[in-house]
Amino acid sequence: MAQSNGFVTVLIVPQYLRLLCIFFVGPILMNESPYLTGQLLLAMPSMLDDRFAKSVIYMCAHNEEGAMGIVVNRELESITFPDLLNQLGIEPLNPDPQIKIHFGGPVESGRGFVLHTADFTQDATVAVNDSVALTTTMDIIQAIADEEGPNQCLFALGYAGWGPGQLDAEIKENGWLHVTSDDDLVFGSELTNKWERCMRKLGIDPLMLSDDAGHA
Repeated sequence: MAQSNGFVTVLIVPQYLRLLCIFFVGPILMNESPYLTGQLLLAMPSMLDDRFAKSVIYMCAHNEEGAMGIVVNRELESITFPDLLNQLGIEPLNPDPQIKIHFGGPVESGRGFVLHTADFTQDATVAVNDSVALTTTMDIIQAIADEEGPNQCLFALGYAGWGPGQLDAEIKENGWLHVTSDDDLVFGSELTNKWERCMRKLGIDPLMLSDDAGHA
């Protein structure tokens, strides 16, 4: 099988995600507060890193060892879902034109992740919480192509990662806000105003938010 795309590589090497989730997710499930697992992280207007400007990141893991999340509001134009299926040699029953490949973050940008609703589980699936899970095996791609996958999903290349205490320090420095997640904000296909909708969910008018604003 050809492996010309990094997404394909990680889908057939799930051990990477298993190690990642043992490192990050395990302790979080036992002690969720004050960590942000399962919430959405929102870049403040003062964000200087263009890769994260107005980004909305679903937090898959956050604890004293660090944090890991998937950007959910930025589409990649370099690869499409049909491209991915073609590389995998999968012929879908009914290709869904709404499925997009997202920029998940700058770390390991050649690795693929499928963030999805928890109605779908496999041996390699890692539950973030009761409603959202993460899977990286090729089986989930086949299941989606066969219309047997999760109710909602998001494909991403790469992830956002922070070392111990790094994200906490950035939040204290007014780099990020956070808000409770919902299926529409995580999996909704309307990406252009997702950041603004998250801000309004916090009761904040994005037009009134200055670079010096405090954090929630």
